[in-house]
Formats: sequence, structure tokens, C-alpha cells
Amino acid sequence: MSKIDEIRAEMVAAMKNKDKDRKETLSMLLAALKNKAIDKRADLTEAEEFEVIKKEMKQTKETMDLAPVDRTDIREQCQARLAVLAEFAPKEMSPEEIRGVITEVLKNLGLEQPTGKDKGRIMKELMPKVKGQADGALVNKIVGEMLA
Repeated sequence: MSKIDEIRAEMVAAMKNKDKDRKETLSMLLAALKNKAIDKRADLTEAEEFEVIKKEMKQTKETMDLAPVDRTDIREQCQARLAVLAEFAPKEMSPEEIRGVITEVLKNLGLEQPTGKDKGRIMKELMPKVKGQADGALVNKIVGEMLA
């Protein structure tokens, strides 16, 4: 079952339960997924679906961060929306799992004592392996720690 079908089923359930906020969030996500599929002119892969979900989550977080402090209604709405989106988002890798992948990449590259100069090579090899499963900023931070 594709994410679009899964989200559509959840949206119908939300409508039956008269959960307006959940229905609106799922409707927004469904529209984003359908638009991406239309742009591609083909069905989305699982990775592309996760990419759209992550993009929606990022936009919602930015909206929450940019909302004035006294606008608690906006912040609460964004929190509720993020909770719904998180149900469909891929599981993020833990820092320990990321370190394991980095160690594997270092072995593949034959680097026992990597330096800052090697960071580009490491990241080039590493990012395709963790794409969609880990936040790039977190990966970059962990690589930096391991090089220091």
C-alpha cells in the first residue's frame, strides 16, 4: 500500500471521527504527495514519498519558529501538525547508528586516522548511505567530532 493510499485512508478515518485538525493536515500532505507525483508524471518511490513528508515537516517547523512568541495558537497548531506528520515520516537513525555507518565508510576508504582534509571524501561516500534516514546537519556534526 502506497503512502498516498495510507494517508487517504487515515484522512477518511479522521473525517468519520470529526477530527478537523488531523483531516486538514492529512489533506495538506496528500496534496503535496499528489503534486509531486504529477510533476514527476509517474508514481513516487518510497524515498520520494519520505522526502515530501520531511519537506512538509521542515516547513511546519519553520512556521513554528517564525511565529511570534505571543501567538501560542499558531505554535500549538504547528505542534499538532508535526505530530500527525511524524506518524508517516521515516524512522531517523540514532547517533550511534550514524557512527556505525561512518566507521564502515572509514574502513571502505582505508582511513585509520582521518583528518579534516578527508572530510569531503568521507561525506561524499557517507551521505548517499544515510540519505532520508538521518539529518544532514547531525551527520556533519558527528563526522566533525570523529575527526577531531
